[in-house]
Amino acid sequence: MRIAFYAPLKAPSHEVPSGDRRIAALYMAALRLAGHRVDLASDFRSYDGEGSPERQRALQSQGTAIVRDLASCWRGANADARPDLWFTYHVYYKAPDWLGPRLARELGIPYVIAEASHAPKRANGAWSLGHNAAVQAIQAANLVISPTRYDRVCLESLLEADRIMLLPPFLDREPLAAAAAQRKAQRARLAAEQDLDPDAAWIAVAAMMRPGDKTASYRELALVLERIRDLRWHLLVAGAGPSEEEVARMLHAAAPGRCRMLGALSLEDVAAMYAASDLCIWPACNEAYGMAMLEAQAAGVPVVSVAHRGVPDVVIDGRTGLLAPRMDPAILADLARTLLVNPVRRVEMGRAAAEHVALERSLPSAARTLELALQDVLATSRVN
Repeated sequence: MRIAFYAPLKAPSHEVPSGDRRIAALYMAALRLAGHRVDLASDFRSYDGEGSPERQRALQSQGTAIVRDLASCWRGANADARPDLWFTYHVYYKAPDWLGPRLARELGIPYVIAEASHAPKRANGAWSLGHNAAVQAIQAANLVISPTRYDRVCLESLLEADRIMLLPPFLDREPLAAAAAQRKAQRARLAAEQDLDPDAAWIAVAAMMRPGDKTASYRELALVLERIRDLRWHLLVAGAGPSEEEVARMLHAAAPGRCRMLGALSLEDVAAMYAASDLCIWPACNEAYGMAMLEAQAAGVPVVSVAHRGVPDVVIDGRTGLLAPRMDPAILADLARTLLVNPVRRVEMGRAAAEHVALERSLPSAARTLELALQDVLATSRVN
């Protein structure tokens, strides 16, 4: 099957790294692993972060022009050069899909969305045009793939249940598993480079440092760390961004002499950091689900976080980590303490976490699930 792929928020070819760019690339990789030809249909970015009706109208006009050009190009091409299915990753009111629904309709092909958000409170505000476009795209989809049960509930007011499929977050576990296999060597290297006590527990965190929810998460983390200072541990932090100085100040104040700010790291170096560590603590303030916590588990590291939004679809409470029922630094600190003082349980959870990712959240697992779903979409579309 030939699939036209599109990511309105940020194309996988975008020059600025981000979680969204990475997940778009993972979807393309999973579809290719399933045996399909996947082409990036457009790198057009429909994002309006300011709530500007004028910008939204301009983006709509740009989208209309791109639809016209692509439709003309594909109509004039050989049948084997035209897409059999349109696949859009991530649709919401700030980044609606101005391309997919119209092109799918004009070409007579199925339209699929992976990760869509419905926010009724935006219906009459500054993003009303983007909101309405997102709603129309979701309702036009033959299938919407939801990464979390939290998002699925929001979609059920727009779609029949059989047009929504749950596919929890997944990743390419190979770099993380390879690093985990070299845990002793990774730990020895980092201990020497960062002057760390190899006999203490190491807590790992990897997240961007930008204003808003990320900084809020670091702030909550600092409050957690203050409550466990009586234990032996070090904190390793991978990340950078405009809030870097503020984050460093908070963490150094909470953990004097114990915090190592590693800066922006490659995936290979993040994998090495996780593999050398013992625990990941991340409050995940308002995060959709938290890919960094899935990475930690792939490397065999259990996670302490909060059971809100999509986190329970990433961290399996009591099996691959421990989840607080609400955002409360005292509760998070108690959960962290539970694992820090019990290395046997910590190791068992780490093994369960790595096994969970290998069996249920890997790229091959996602490829199999996507293949079955898309074949069903094609079969149903032919019948209709």
